[in-house]
Amino acid sequence: MVLAAGCIGQSAAPTATPTALTAPSLAAPSVEPSAQPAATPEPVATPEPTAEPPTETPTVPPASGEPGASAQAGSAAACTGTAANRDFFAKVAVAFDWPVYCAVLPARWSVASGSYRSAGGGRMEIAYNGPGGARFELHEGAFCDLPEGCVPNGPDAGTAAFGDLSGTLVTGDDGSYAVVVDRGKARSWLAVGVGLDLDTFKGFAAGLVLVE
Repeated sequence: MVLAAGCIGQSAAPTATPTALTAPSLAAPSVEPSAQPAATPEPVATPEPTAEPPTETPTVPPASGEPGASAQAGSAAACTGTAANRDFFAKVAVAFDWPVYCAVLPARWSVASGSYRSAGGGRMEIAYNGPGGARFELHEGAFCDLPEGCVPNGPDAGTAAFGDLSGTLVTGDDGSYAVVVDRGKARSWLAVGVGLDLDTFKGFAAGLVLVE
């Protein structure tokens, strides 16, 4: 009995030694840096030199629609428009050494736009709007460098007054009328009427006032 017990004790099953499992190593993917485009500086604009120094070009304020009150002939106070419009003409007359004219128009006419520029001998341009789409324009000074004087296309039709000046009447092919003084010269005077009959236009042109 003692012997058998000893044999039993020697025949015990061997204990299995567990094998350690090694996790496979995962290599980190190699990421090549993407090529960054080189920054290209934007071109810087270089201002071109101007042929002449900048000059003031004021704009005539819109008028209220009422003509200016009657005043002494020859003064800016006689010009159609608001007080600001009349002040504009007074400044233009002082700025230039050539005659400046403004329109004296009936009710329902008003200043639409206007400006002047002192460079190149100086020029003044202004437009008036009237009833029914009618328009009356003045261009004075060195506003045109073309031999034909920048008048509407059409035949000459004799002479007509431009204020106290005598000019050439032009009947435009488009139904407009014009009176031009000293056409093609360095300084000239031009009145243009659109949507007006001939007699009304000639009356407006003859009634122009010299601003002093």
